[in-house]
Amino acid sequence: MKREKDRARQFNRRAALLLGGKFVLMSGLAARMYYLQVIETDRYKMMADDNRINLRLLPPPRGFILDRNGDYLAINIQNYRIILVREQAENASSVPEVLARLGQLIDLEDHEYRRVLKEVERRRAFVPVTVRENLSWEEVSRIGVNTPELPGVTIDVGQTRHYPYGPTMAHVLGYVAAVSEKDNRDDPLLQLPGFKVGKRGVERYYDLALRGQGGTSKVEVNALGRVIRELERNEGQPGHELRLSLDMRLQDYIGNRVADEKAASVVVMDVHNGEVLGLVSTPSFNPNAFSEGLSTEEWKALQNNPYKPLSNKTIAGQYAPGSTFKMSVALAALDHGISPDHRVFCPGHMDLGNHRFHCWKRHGHGWMNMTDAIRESCDVWFYEVGMKVGIEKIAAMARKLGLGDKTGLDLHGERAGLIPDKAWKERAIGERWQGGETVIAAIGQGYVLTTPLQLAVMTARMVNGGKAVVPHLTKQKFEGRDLLDSNWVPEFEDLGIPKKHLDIVLRGMDEVVNHPRGTANSAAIKEDGTEMGGKTGTAQVRRISEAERKSGILKGEDISWRLRDHGLFVGFAPVDNPRFAISVVVEHGGGSKAAIPIAKDVMVEVQRLMGSAQSSEAEPRPHYLNKKEG
Repeated sequence: MKREKDRARQFNRRAALLLGGKFVLMSGLAARMYYLQVIETDRYKMMADDNRINLRLLPPPRGFILDRNGDYLAINIQNYRIILVREQAENASSVPEVLARLGQLIDLEDHEYRRVLKEVERRRAFVPVTVRENLSWEEVSRIGVNTPELPGVTIDVGQTRHYPYGPTMAHVLGYVAAVSEKDNRDDPLLQLPGFKVGKRGVERYYDLALRGQGGTSKVEVNALGRVIRELERNEGQPGHELRLSLDMRLQDYIGNRVADEKAASVVVMDVHNGEVLGLVSTPSFNPNAFSEGLSTEEWKALQNNPYKPLSNKTIAGQYAPGSTFKMSVALAALDHGISPDHRVFCPGHMDLGNHRFHCWKRHGHGWMNMTDAIRESCDVWFYEVGMKVGIEKIAAMARKLGLGDKTGLDLHGERAGLIPDKAWKERAIGERWQGGETVIAAIGQGYVLTTPLQLAVMTARMVNGGKAVVPHLTKQKFEGRDLLDSNWVPEFEDLGIPKKHLDIVLRGMDEVVNHPRGTANSAAIKEDGTEMGGKTGTAQVRRISEAERKSGILKGEDISWRLRDHGLFVGFAPVDNPRFAISVVVEHGGGSKAAIPIAKDVMVEVQRLMGSAQSSEAEPRPHYLNKKEG
């Protein structure tokens, strides 16, 4: 009896302990549930919403590009593309089978076929894969009619970049293309499938401003990540509209004017505010092909073209300037104290040591002063004066005029050219400078290299009163994505070149065109108030032997294209009140005769289109000419 009572008490104690433990446990669970459901309710609600709601980035529309008159140069157009959803295709067929049927309706290359299969395997079954972009309306119609036989295939509408003027603007605008491994991927927009960025030209230089800022789409998804519905949408900020200084009418005219040349470049700019009005490099390429997708064959054809259509020759082509360099030598001579009346006799050559340097005019020019030497491009006068002045002062003046360094144009890919001096040769070649090299440099040959843009800037700085004008392609000022000034007018410092020196050189350039003995008299513009001044240039690309000089120098069709001289011309108009500067380079054109008529025609056209009146931003320059008869 006693044993049973002890057993009952022991059972009761254990039951009480067990009940107490359960009570403690249940209390703990209740407290934890209260904490999670009441205290932490906001936190877990947010976490649940994060799993249920996705925030997706939306690409903004790319900003349009316009010319100075509001003509659209780069726009966005509808892009019809084929989308394939693996899940829908596999329900009725298989992806390879659907692609095979699709290939019977449109051209589907092997690399596209392989790419689609690879992306389909890598992505979730319900995620769409782009098969092909930029479909024609005919292709869209064919696919639409055959939709029942193409499970999983749909037509989607997006936007693609389009360039209405094609090759004429290719080197200025560049193009857009898919993001590559080399691109800076800090911007989340660059992670979006199919997003395109500027690759060349102003599309690249102003890419951030044109790109805009992405929008967002808040969507509800299920446990698998499938979109159920869109809850909220913010379209973001479209890219800025970019307004260029170029005149498309002039650009189109220049493009047509040089279309027959194998390789040439033309630059036209306002000498006072630095606005580039025309910038043409030929041959060119179709930027729409890059935007829409370039085939392997098309890319190889562009790369293997001997005339280099992908190269923007206006900023990246480096040429010996030839006699167009002589004005900078003349200004260096005046700065050195040499009188403009300094006379040199030209017998057709000059001897230095045991070497003879020839003038382009075989039997010589006779007695020449500075104006005569510029007008008739006498090499011997510049040989003699170049030796007196020295390479250091010649180089200093050339650099002051914008040669030997990048001009600062708002395009990537500009090259610096080369203005040599003694220190450069010691550093680059490890040899001392020779007197004969100064002689050659004085006529723009030897080591001297310039770009067509630099030659236009040099001319502008000489004719605008000695202001350090810097070329630019836009009428707005940007910093990254931000538009700082919608109608930007830059200011330029004075170069410190005496006006009387500039007037002497400009008079020589006037006579080059408008004097009967000028080397470009055939380019004289007869209409009053639109006359052009300028300077011819011929740059040799091969050495002419003494034997060839005696027998007669081979020219034109007698030698292969690549051995012919480059033809150059720099000019300005109107001569009485300069506003426009031009440079023309015709590669292997056989001399300046190839560039002169192009320059004349373009100068006539730019004054017809824009008037010869001086731009309002600059003070008018007084009439500097004191013409003499003949």
